[in-house]
Amino acid sequence: MKNFAGVLISLASILLIFKLTETSVTWSVIQQANPELLVLAFLLHALFWLFWAVRLRLLFSFLNHRISLGYAFDTTLASMFLAAITPSSAGGEPVRVKMLVDKGATIGSASAVILAERLLDAIFFIAALAIFTFLSGFSTKFGLKVGMVFFVSLVIFIAFLYLGIKKPERTDAVVDKCYPALKKVLKEEKAERVCEYIKKELRLFSDALLQLANNSFSRIIAVILLTAAVWLSEFLVPSAVLMAFNQSPFVLYSITAQLIIVIVSLVPLTPGSSGIAEASMFYLYARFVTAHTVGVLVGVWRAFTYFSNLLVGFIITAKVLKTRYSN
Repeated sequence: MKNFAGVLISLASILLIFKLTETSVTWSVIQQANPELLVLAFLLHALFWLFWAVRLRLLFSFLNHRISLGYAFDTTLASMFLAAITPSSAGGEPVRVKMLVDKGATIGSASAVILAERLLDAIFFIAALAIFTFLSGFSTKFGLKVGMVFFVSLVIFIAFLYLGIKKPERTDAVVDKCYPALKKVLKEEKAERVCEYIKKELRLFSDALLQLANNSFSRIIAVILLTAAVWLSEFLVPSAVLMAFNQSPFVLYSITAQLIIVIVSLVPLTPGSSGIAEASMFYLYARFVTAHTVGVLVGVWRAFTYFSNLLVGFIITAKVLKTRYSN
């Protein structure tokens, strides 16, 4: 039942929004939708999957590992499924780490690749939020507070990460402090082996991060551009949906709102940020989209960006598991 919590919360949130925006009007709007533009909205989300897979493959190649685009795509979709049913989408990262380890990476180096993804995303969110807030003129106290808290949190995290990489003896000291607790649940020799293994993987993690950061300028620019492509394709989905319902796309406003929503959705409260995403979307888009359109916009947007992740991700996960256990 816990695995379906995100779905239930999302559906309940959408139904509540439909109720608040007059269901009779909403359904009349649905019947007038342009199917070609709805297909475009879904294709934009599919590009989000594709660009993410290309970026993952490129980052992995920086560590002298090779995976096919198909495998990177499967890894991305399988992780999307787990992300959709875990708070703050946290379940996606371990899946990607495991699938990279299956292709020859160590846990430490695979974790470095996934952390690099998330750092690139975070830096893009902060930079893009500042740029699009300036370009659109669309801002709320809520959005400004969200951006500021996220920026401060990111700076603190990067500072700790830098210290951990620059002075690995500090991370070793933290692991050593865990040794007495491990001895209480494991035999002394096994506890010692576990601590040594963790230290080794942390060093591999640090080395991999340095290797990723020390790539050529052209490679780093390519990854930055891919990160922008990943998120801009996703952030254009609501604009395509709005056009499908004969509304102005409000591109600049919409992208600014999407940046606030994606940052808020990182709060680990509900599976797949269900409820949080819908409520944030309703609150922000009601400021520039007509009341009778915002309800259906939230419903269709969530169908394309959340429920499609569940459905397609489940199919890919089943395929990956079948391939693994049939061999």
